[in-house]
Amino acid sequence: MTDQTLLVLTDIRKSFGGVEILKGISLDVRAGEFLTLLGPSGCGKTTTLRVIAGFETADSGEVQLEGRSVAHLAPYERDLHTVFQHYALFPHYNVFENVAFPLRVERLPEAEIRTRVAQALALVKLEGMGDRTPDQLSGGQQQRVALARALVGRPPLLLLDEPLGALDLKLRKDMQLELKRIQRELNIAFVYVTHDQEEALTMSDRIAVFNAGNIEQVGTPREIYDNPATQFVADFIGAANILDAKVTRQGASDLELLVEGEVAITLPWVGAAPAAGTSLKIAVRPEQVRIAADRASAPVGSVLIESKLLESVYLGSATHLLVSPFAKSSRVVTAVWLNLEKKSSFEAGQKLLLQIQPRNIRLLQN
Repeated sequence: MTDQTLLVLTDIRKSFGGVEILKGISLDVRAGEFLTLLGPSGCGKTTTLRVIAGFETADSGEVQLEGRSVAHLAPYERDLHTVFQHYALFPHYNVFENVAFPLRVERLPEAEIRTRVAQALALVKLEGMGDRTPDQLSGGQQQRVALARALVGRPPLLLLDEPLGALDLKLRKDMQLELKRIQRELNIAFVYVTHDQEEALTMSDRIAVFNAGNIEQVGTPREIYDNPATQFVADFIGAANILDAKVTRQGASDLELLVEGEVAITLPWVGAAPAAGTSLKIAVRPEQVRIAADRASAPVGSVLIESKLLESVYLGSATHLLVSPFAKSSRVVTAVWLNLEKKSSFEAGQKLLLQIQPRNIRLLQN
């Protein structure tokens, strides 16, 4: 990946039947990067992809590819290729001819077609399968043929609309790694649509999180997971304990909060901070909530909260603990106990001391 900008979307708006689906999407794609558009169904990510491809025309806004506007160009004029969830292979063509199809449309010499198809099939590990027809292939192999057909034209940017959605879980995970390998090997940009958070975290250089026609946050997987900008991002990407809080004091280097109206905590803080009296949300990942043996053994500066265990769920490598840390609030907090060398049993009703490092508490925009 480089810092060179390949594609720029500026204030893209799109409505269907009077309902605004895209509400001013602005986004850039860098050369050689794997960018994922992530969000729930109906959030606008596929519509954004279709606007990039030219299958939909934006009501307003600008689409620029390699520094030139392409909004007026038909899909086949944009030098882009799309891989769909349903692979749209030609059933009467064999694998070779399916992959060769875009090259034949360009009327390339037969020798070049054969060379480039062979290279594309080798890239997706389908050497020797050129004579098979789509009905002789597994779902994963069909997906690879569709990918080879999209790559054989050597586009600068490949668009992928949930291409792994039809595969079983194990094959899907295998293909995630294969797609990332192919993308790195070719060093071309991928724009990938999915609603699967784990898939996005596994494959992406950057993630754009969509919600209700807007982009809530763009960043690396680590930035998105560790520093969610909004409540939606924190709740949608992985699991998070999201709690109500109010700022009780704004210090020169710290911030005091009252959580759920009961628990006072102090966070180190540098720079602009919300004023005293501000209501906000905080987020803590379950794996960042630890169980302390007692107050004396907890690291200095830890946030310690007395709680009662409601339920424990054993998951092999870890046990998920559902706890009630507040007397007046019914809010439940999830903690994760890693089942490594220690073996501990947990019983509903027992007292637990929650331990949270202040650096793991995130303030969220409402």
